[in-house]
Amino acid sequence: MSPIHDQGYRRYGGLKARTGTGWMVIARAGIRSQLAKRAFLGLLLLSFLPFFARAIQIYLSVNFPQTGELLAVKPELFRQFLEQQQIWVFFVTVYVGAGLIANDRRANALQIYLSKPLTRAEYIFGKLAILMAFLLLITWVPALLLLIVQIAFAGNFTFLMHNLYLFPAITVFAFIQVTMVAAAMLALSSLSKSSRYVAILYAAVIFFSQAIYGVLTVVTRSSQMSWISFPANLSQLGDVIFRLPARYATPWPVALLMIVGLIVVSGFILERRVRGIEVVA
Repeated sequence: MSPIHDQGYRRYGGLKARTGTGWMVIARAGIRSQLAKRAFLGLLLLSFLPFFARAIQIYLSVNFPQTGELLAVKPELFRQFLEQQQIWVFFVTVYVGAGLIANDRRANALQIYLSKPLTRAEYIFGKLAILMAFLLLITWVPALLLLIVQIAFAGNFTFLMHNLYLFPAITVFAFIQVTMVAAAMLALSSLSKSSRYVAILYAAVIFFSQAIYGVLTVVTRSSQMSWISFPANLSQLGDVIFRLPARYATPWPVALLMIVGLIVVSGFILERRVRGIEVVA
């Protein structure tokens, strides 16, 4: 007969995991999962086409000054590039973000996630990091690369020294845009178990707000109601950040308030919807 050993308390001899790092596991797994999809890699490649077009423009402007104003490199180029990327931001947001929480809810995986030593905030931040990483990859990263390309082709820092505000402007605008878009999509994803429904709902919010603003513009013959449209709020704020004339009559603090309000509402929705146990009334 084998001896019976004492099963009393013993001090844990293993390594203790750091707290607050659970979101990194979710983020890494989500990013790897997306990068394993060929269709998504193709989408990322297409999103860089405007970057290559702008890089060619910078090359021609530096090496062929006779092109004049047609291809001249100005600070507006970087603002225009980020505007061009909005369509790719939309596609990547829908492709990556629609199912981030919806798929977990459909598979009842929230109970599994939150039954582990993982807080609700870590879960949400991990999911948010997945979408934000890809959105920054197609906005902030290529915009900064264009600055580097201009310096490399010109062989000097003259343009950068005359426009030192471009780096903080690109950074601030890109992070505001990405945070707003990612938070809104994540909140919508938490409302349903169908990623297709979430994608349709996100598109409806974007285009419906823009359509209402368009109708009000025709009726009032003014752009003072641009705060209704979330894309218009982002454009208004972008113009101010890049020191360009504002395109709408709405004061930029109002546009900023609407963007902050959307992020706050999205956070409130996530706080209510992301729970380990779902109570059915």
